[in-house]
Amino acid sequence: MEHITLLLAIVIVTALVFDFTNGFHDTANAMATTISTGAMKPKAAVAMSAVLNLVGAFLSVEVAKTISSGIVNESGITPEVIFAALVGAILWNLLTWLIGLPSSSSHALMGGLIGATIASVGTSGVNGGTIVTKVLIPAIAAPLVAGLAAYLASRLTYRIGRNTDPKSTAKGYRAGQIASAGLVSLAHGTNDAQKTMGVITLALVAGGVLVPGSNPPMWVIASAGIAIALGTYLGGWRIIRTMGKGLTDLQPQQGFAAQTSAASVILASSNLGFSLSTTHSCSGAVMGAGLGRKGGVVRWSTATRMFVAWGLTLPAAGLVAAGSEYVTKQGDWGVAAVAVFLIASSTAIWFISRRQVVDHNNVNDVSDGDEPGVVTTAIAAVTPPPAGVSMSHSLDDLKTTIPARNAATPEAGPASPAAV
Repeated sequence: MEHITLLLAIVIVTALVFDFTNGFHDTANAMATTISTGAMKPKAAVAMSAVLNLVGAFLSVEVAKTISSGIVNESGITPEVIFAALVGAILWNLLTWLIGLPSSSSHALMGGLIGATIASVGTSGVNGGTIVTKVLIPAIAAPLVAGLAAYLASRLTYRIGRNTDPKSTAKGYRAGQIASAGLVSLAHGTNDAQKTMGVITLALVAGGVLVPGSNPPMWVIASAGIAIALGTYLGGWRIIRTMGKGLTDLQPQQGFAAQTSAASVILASSNLGFSLSTTHSCSGAVMGAGLGRKGGVVRWSTATRMFVAWGLTLPAAGLVAAGSEYVTKQGDWGVAAVAVFLIASSTAIWFISRRQVVDHNNVNDVSDGDEPGVVTTAIAAVTPPPAGVSMSHSLDDLKTTIPARNAATPEAGPASPAAV
């Protein structure tokens, strides 16, 4: 077994940095609805999620195998290629975190690997069939399946509890949310921590430390689990705000349905070796749960921005990675230049984020003024109010919205002073 070189050490450290950003970028997947409904305090929620992410990292290595020997061909891949791929993934994670959009860390990593590999050895280094079956198809199917499951689960919970006291049932569902949030955290550690394990394993194979087809060593599993747990504990509060309050307003019943549905999809995909985006699954589940309550709406302007980010993730990370690979080809100075670029860009993004701080103290404060669109408003207007809202309250709202017209005033004439 050869010794780990300086370049390989840089790649491993960069991979763990990506894992750290993955943790705080995706904390919202597990804890956004739990925090937004008040089921747990923000700091306690991220602490619990961090511990379960660490535990989940030790449960399986199937996704790691997909990354290390499925998406790209191990032959011809150098540590410089993997380093360039990680640069593209990290910068995309930080940029989308800055603007509070829940994009996929998994797809950022995939895009980085694909872009850097193509720039290095051409399209022959990419396994197109694996990308389609284990990345692209799950990317489309995951939010749809999780969303449909959460929609049906929400409808079912409201139907079952329609004759019960809303306050008493809300307490029970908040307790259920804590359990389901723990399940999502466990699933996230099982799925996402493995991606970094796969990248480090691929780097070790490329550097001649491991033979092709090897499983991740125990120290790789442990370091990846610790890195993602630390990132999770830091808390990606900007994205938690978007997922918890920006997409829709969830009640405890809906939060429980969303988290349970997302966890089921993620755990199933992990066992099958699909490199699934937990962000896609959880976002789809949140939107499905939002539509599952009568009168519930989804803020489609926010959802549209999120969909655009999803579509740009693979190509954007791939382009940055391809450019980084071109520079690293120039030798040691190229690797140093890319490393300086990564550090400088990350530092600049952090300083920009300090202009408007979002943390556990204001994570549930929504001040962007994002209103539902015309279609959503029309649907809500003809939908019966949710349980617990009286008809008289709805009529009062209508009276304050539509001013009464003086009966003595002609229809086409101006309003009289008494009617104003």
